[in-house]
Amino acid sequence: MAGTFNTVTPVAALDESSRTAFIVRVYQHLGLALAAFVAFEVLLFRVGAAEWLYDFFARGGGGTWLLLLGGVAIVNWFAAQAAYDITDPNRQYLGLFGVAGGQAVIFAPFLYRVLELEGSAPVFNAVWITGLGFAGLSAVGYLTRKDLSFLRPLVMWGFMAALVAIVAAALFGADLGTWFSLAMIGLAGAAILYQTQGIVRTYPETAYVGAAVSLFGSLMTMFWYVLRLVSRR
Repeated sequence: MAGTFNTVTPVAALDESSRTAFIVRVYQHLGLALAAFVAFEVLLFRVGAAEWLYDFFARGGGGTWLLLLGGVAIVNWFAAQAAYDITDPNRQYLGLFGVAGGQAVIFAPFLYRVLELEGSAPVFNAVWITGLGFAGLSAVGYLTRKDLSFLRPLVMWGFMAALVAIVAAALFGADLGTWFSLAMIGLAGAAILYQTQGIVRTYPETAYVGAAVSLFGSLMTMFWYVLRLVSRR
């Protein structure tokens, strides 16, 4: 997505106060995306949609899970495109809330399953583990002087390989175990490192909503697989 910003001045070329203000806006909007995700999730649980989604996909097997992932991936893609529209702030916020809603739908049946079978402890553990990991990776991304752009092709190919593995597992009933979760956590961490540095080096000053959406996607991927790892069942 950063390639769409080649004709504008990146934040890295601005003065220090402008860079700081941009970073603050990015994390404010990341917090807004997280708050929207929680609000959507609470709504899905309150109206019984989370339970319905869990029952539906539990009965349908791997094919219905692929349908969920595919449908929400399309919604997330269109929402992300809107979030990167630097000429229209309204579309940017529509994209941010669209991505938060799409992620809430993806997580609803998984969270329902964990909460029903194991209670809230795995969710809280996953939250603080993911939060600490994200904070540490973000600090490294901002403070290191090493160019992390080499991570981009590794992240892209890694997620493509993971998607193929997920589809194959769903179609043939295979189980993606602990090592897959650990690999995905590492991959999400690499994405956070690359994106954290990249939003300053390549994003324009007006793209803070799109930058927040980019980080939000990687953060939620990490949270998903940390929760999968700490969940005993």
